[in-house]
Amino acid sequence: MAAGVLTGRTALVTGGAQGLGEGMARALADAGARVMIGDLQTDMGEKVAESLGEGHGFVELDVTDEAGWEAAATATVDTLGGFDVLVNNAGIEITSLLSEVDAGDIRKMLEVNVLGTTLGIKHGLRAMRPGGPAGNGGSIVNVASVAATIAFPGIAVYSATKSAVDRLTRVAAMESGKLGYGVRVNCIYPGLVPTAMGAGLANDVAQLGLFGSPEEAVGAVVELTPAGRLGTVEDMADAVVFLASDAARFITGVGLPVDGGMGM
Repeated sequence: MAAGVLTGRTALVTGGAQGLGEGMARALADAGARVMIGDLQTDMGEKVAESLGEGHGFVELDVTDEAGWEAAATATVDTLGGFDVLVNNAGIEITSLLSEVDAGDIRKMLEVNVLGTTLGIKHGLRAMRPGGPAGNGGSIVNVASVAATIAFPGIAVYSATKSAVDRLTRVAAMESGKLGYGVRVNCIYPGLVPTAMGAGLANDVAQLGLFGSPEEAVGAVVELTPAGRLGTVEDMADAVVFLASDAARFITGVGLPVDGGMGM
């Protein structure tokens, strides 16, 4: 995306201390936005915020905690001078066969991926809608996954939670429009990216015996992808900047595949 397309905007990125979230935060900053990193990893998150330069910030945020969201929204408005963009990126993936899945792991994924995203939408809408502490409308971008659109072994519960993110996105967009909030709500479906989470998934499905090796698992993903490669952090980050920008001003309630065609 062109530099400056988000000049004057302020953004909160959850899970922004590393991986896709860090890349999204950097892309938003490069596009001109002032960025608040929200994460539980305080040291890493503060370093990312510092590396972005003056005018950015960090807030400790557990996305499953209501009070934490209230504090993060307030900190974004007070520190950055507004709240125009929310990127609900924080998420976890725990690989398991359905015949072996652990109830505790199910709860963890539901809490972070579904509850965390829902609370983010709630407090993003409340901050950005007319009469809210920011009050100028804005854009919420939720991070779902290609896993919401395909049947890939070993990630059934994760896939289910990311399907929920898609549905949350569409209903939130409808409510925002009906109530005149002026907030667009969209999501992206990232394909597999070789971050720590992506590499961990390849290792995990190999250990479960679903593939002969992590390399074979990655090869299977590439084979399913018409673009013929894995995604990059930049691929995902550019899509987020686009959906946050005025170039997407008439786009709301959509799930944008950023997967090289894997989920078509």
